[in-house]
Amino acid sequence: MNKRILILFALLMGTAYLHAQGPARDRIKTLKVAFITERVGLTSQEAQQFWPIYNAHEETLENIRRKERRELRSRISLAQDLTDSESSALLDTLMALQKEKHTTEQDFISKIRTVISAKKTLLLLRAEEDFKKRLLQQYRKHNGGD
Repeated sequence: MNKRILILFALLMGTAYLHAQGPARDRIKTLKVAFITERVGLTSQEAQQFWPIYNAHEETLENIRRKERRELRSRISLAQDLTDSESSALLDTLMALQKEKHTTEQDFISKIRTVISAKKTLLLLRAEEDFKKRLLQQYRKHNGGD
């Protein structure tokens, strides 16, 4: 019973921030919150501190991904037509975004370690990877591929 209350609490904390992003994305994020909460074993006190940090981190990563899509994806597909200087500038942008992601990840781990133990931090990293794998498996299963 206590575990159900914790999962419900985590769902509410995680989805409050995500409410306006569309039903499919919202559902995936809700499932991710429940999955992480269960796998990491967050207490209600940890969850109160954890989810605001986690959600801010996810938002930062999403902003970086948007920059990637906006500034890189279309131009990289046209690499054949770029000059050397345009290609060099594009590579500089790519490296800057990769560095920004890396710095963001380091900052996140530093912050989250103050809220949950090192072991739970490692469990979080593993849970995120496992969730991505399951999501991809479900996507493939739903679309008939494998």
